Amino acid sequence: MEMVVNIEKINLLENATYVVKDGKIEKLGCPQSGYGKQTVLWQNGKPVVIEVNCSKKI
Repeated sequence: MEMVVNIEKINLLENATYVVKDGKIEKLGCPQSGYGKQTVLWQNGKPVVIEVNCSKKI
């Protein structure tokens, strides 16, 4: 099976996290505060839930 990669949606000059599921790419937004973490939960080899936790630097 031949896969075609569409890199037009990926900006290599920008810090970002991308998830690919079923041949579709999705860019995850960064935490609004600028600090935090992203967790991807997997089920049967596929990403099913994305958790974004924000922190505030004081």
